[in-house]
Amino acid sequence: MSGEGREVSIALVHHPVLDAQKGIVTSTVTNLDVHDLARSARTFGCSSYFVVHPVDAQLALVERIREHWTVGSSAARIPTRKEALALLRPVRSLADVYASYGGRDGVTVWATAARAPRDTLSFVEARRELEVPGKPVVILFGTAWGLPNELLAEVDALLPPLGAREGRGDGYKHLSVRAACALTLDRLLGER
Repeated sequence: MSGEGREVSIALVHHPVLDAQKGIVTSTVTNLDVHDLARSARTFGCSSYFVVHPVDAQLALVERIREHWTVGSSAARIPTRKEALALLRPVRSLADVYASYGGRDGVTVWATAARAPRDTLSFVEARRELEVPGKPVVILFGTAWGLPNELLAEVDALLPPLGAREGRGDGYKHLSVRAACALTLDRLLGER
């Protein structure tokens, strides 16, 4: 993030994530997620976009997508996509994300969840925290059915679930990770 305040990065987590029965699984990388989260990260001034996946073939796919748009034929043809995909960092684990900051103690970790298992940091409070100097912040976004409670228990703060305000709708909360990322970054880093 350029300007004053804290550096912000995002991480798209494919393992560990939940399936519909709340079991721990590894989800598949999708081209749409790779592109759209990169574009959101670039739009809102994030410094890095980590794609976390433990499977070598999936990491190779992410790297191939990145190279196609940053050094391949499309780099010159669509330079704005090149800028976005240049933020992409394929890594095997969250430990690798944290290592980019000198270890877990070198970074503040926030996460999102459709149904938060504990108290959350409001978007107003989170915006305030981002305005003052401090450790970089990495925001975790889970694929599939979201991040497991065991992982959510380890983060420094949970951001509020996204959904209709009270009195609108029926409590349905199942956004795509692409939509959740864009909305979250807008609430934290967008114009007000």
